[in-house]
Order: sequence, then C-alpha cells, then structure tokens
Amino acid sequence: MAVYEQIGKGYDLTRRADPDIAAKLAKHLQIKSDLSYLDVGCGTGNYTLALAKHGGVWSGVDQSKKMIDAATNKSNVVSWQVAEAEVLPYANGAFSGVLCTLAIHHFAALTHAFREIYRVLASGRFVLFTATPEQMSKYWLVEYFPEAIHKSAEQMPSLEKVKYALNDVGFNSVNIELHSISESLQDLFLYSGKYRPEIYLDENVRSGISTFSLLASADEIATGCQRLAADINTGRITEIVNKYENNQGDYLFVIADK
Repeated sequence: MAVYEQIGKGYDLTRRADPDIAAKLAKHLQIKSDLSYLDVGCGTGNYTLALAKHGGVWSGVDQSKKMIDAATNKSNVVSWQVAEAEVLPYANGAFSGVLCTLAIHHFAALTHAFREIYRVLASGRFVLFTATPEQMSKYWLVEYFPEAIHKSAEQMPSLEKVKYALNDVGFNSVNIELHSISESLQDLFLYSGKYRPEIYLDENVRSGISTFSLLASADEIATGCQRLAADINTGRITEIVNKYENNQGDYLFVIADK
C-alpha cells in the first residue's frame, strides 16, 4: 500500500501550494502555454494545479489512489493517473518538462524512476524540490523528536546520490539552488514551523507530515510535544532555534536538463 494512503485523509487541511515555491518551480520549468508537463508524485494536485495556472497542458501521477481521487475531485483541467514513478504510463518523449516536489524519498528505486522520467521527457527540464539528509538533520526539530527526524533524514537520498542518478540516466546538466522557507509559508510540510514552532503541537498539522504520521512513535510525539510546549512557554525555544542555524538552506531545487 502506498505510504500516503495512510495520511491522505485530511491531507489538504494543512497542505497547499505555497506561492513562493510554486513561482520558483514555474521559473525553473520555463513553462510554455503550448507544451505538455508532468507532475510525478503529485499528491492531491496542489502544486500541479498551481503550476497549470502558468500555462501548459498538465498530467499528474501518484502511487496513492486516495491522493489521485482527491486531485480528481478538485479539477479536470489536469489528467490524473495512479502510477508508480518507476513505471510511468506515457509514451517516449511525451512531455516538455517534469516536476517532482517532496516525493523522491518515496520512490522505490531512484535510478529507475529517473530513467522513466528521462524517457517520457522529450527535451527540457526535470525540476525537483527536495531536502538532503544533511539539511534535515540540522533542523532544530531534532531537539524534540530525534528518532523521527533521524529516520526521516535516513530515507532522503543524498544530493550526491541524486546527482549521480540523474547523470547516470542521461541528464547532461544538473544545477542546484538552495531554498530557505519564508515566514509566510502556506504549505505546512516538515519545516513549516521554523518560524512558528507552536504549529507542531497541532495534531492536524502533524498528520499531514510523513515524519510524524509514519515515522514517529506515539511516545516520542507525546514527550517531544510536552518539551516543545514548555520551551515555547518559557521562551527557551528561541535559544534552541538559534542553536541550529546554518547556511545550507532548508530545502533545495534540483534542475536537470535533457
């Protein structure tokens, strides 16, 4: 069963396309109104639909039927399908650009997925939005939920592995752009509480973040939330957040050209 089948219910209560991230994805994809684009691991279609507003003919695939059902209920502007990234149901060269946001850590086989993406891409760009294990392990949330953050970081492919896999399947140029989230972030994924630590105390927010919903034990969540609430109340949270500041960005865009 696809992992997001477990958290699909209520996902859109806290997850939506962030305008800043969507704008950067659109810029990197260099969207043209008469060309076709694919969102791999599209979830409930939030970023697919946000990018579709910039033009192009869009398709979206996800391994979770629950997610695709939710996307289908939102709009028929995009062609939605349930599919694995390693076996995409499209012809060779069907698209002029491919998008993937916060999903490559769910791919069963990174190189196989990238090879399929390369196959369905005629020419143009494959744009990824993801995080590295190093970025995740240096986020201040590790202070309160160390086991869950460690497990989450472990499942993230390293930047070196991502770049190697992209080059291995044939992408001839790979560029990296670091991204730090804004204080007005609207998509409540893992780093969303960077400036608003209190949101991690909300069960609805945690349920939309796979680190909490799939990797954290009930005991760790209870203990971590108790400690976090106490530090917020005393103001010690500022000291904790400052302790983990770094210059490696929170996430990154990977732009691969064919």
